[in-house]
Amino acid sequence: MAKKPVSTEPLSFVEIVMRADAETIKAAYEARVKVDGLLAERDEAYRRIAELEAQVETVMGEPGVFIFPDPPYPVAGFSSSAKASAKKPAAAPAPHKPATPAPTPTSDAAKPKPGDAK
Repeated sequence: MAKKPVSTEPLSFVEIVMRADAETIKAAYEARVKVDGLLAERDEAYRRIAELEAQVETVMGEPGVFIFPDPPYPVAGFSSSAKASAKKPAAAPAPHKPATPAPTPTSDAAKPKPGDAK
């Protein structure tokens, strides 16, 4: 007897709980196992990157001297350097504010003060 094909559409928590048939739970479990494997690969990749960056700092002789560029691919919240440079507009210069002249002593003396009799 042929098995019914398992749907590959994304499963929400509500669908898993409400439909709760064996196929849905199995699909959710398999998806979780796959995600866990991918997260382990990601962790290993970040560990390798940290080792490489430590080696660069060892070659440079002082930590923080070498400035690492942005990653070439959009990962972990970083956008790729090619896309980031294309999206960033050129910084507009700040508008020039003319300096206000300081009051001169003659202009203050010419003004009548309250309570002065003329």
